[in-house]
Amino acid sequence: MDNIQNKVQNEMEKVSPEKKEQILQNFETFKSYLGDKVALGEKMGLGEEQLAKTAEVVAGYLAKKEEPRNSEENLLQQLWESGDKEQQHALAHMLVNMVRK
Repeated sequence: MDNIQNKVQNEMEKVSPEKKEQILQNFETFKSYLGDKVALGEKMGLGEEQLAKTAEVVAGYLAKKEEPRNSEENLLQQLWESGDKEQQHALAHMLVNMVRK
């Protein structure tokens, strides 16, 4: 799992500030971007649990390093920061499910 976490962290840090702003500015754009990444993970053979753990890494990164750009992201950040590890993991599962729809 550490290998996946490191890969995800590295990929997120490679995203240019302009691209990051474009993705995070609008919540629907963020959902679409995350949905594309979930679909890619599924094509690579990642299961539900692996996808959720990867979503946890992304959510943790965003909560620590990015300011919310809209009310939806603000709510997600507050939920993330108020939860314990188990609750954050459950939220990651819900995020994966949300972007599949």
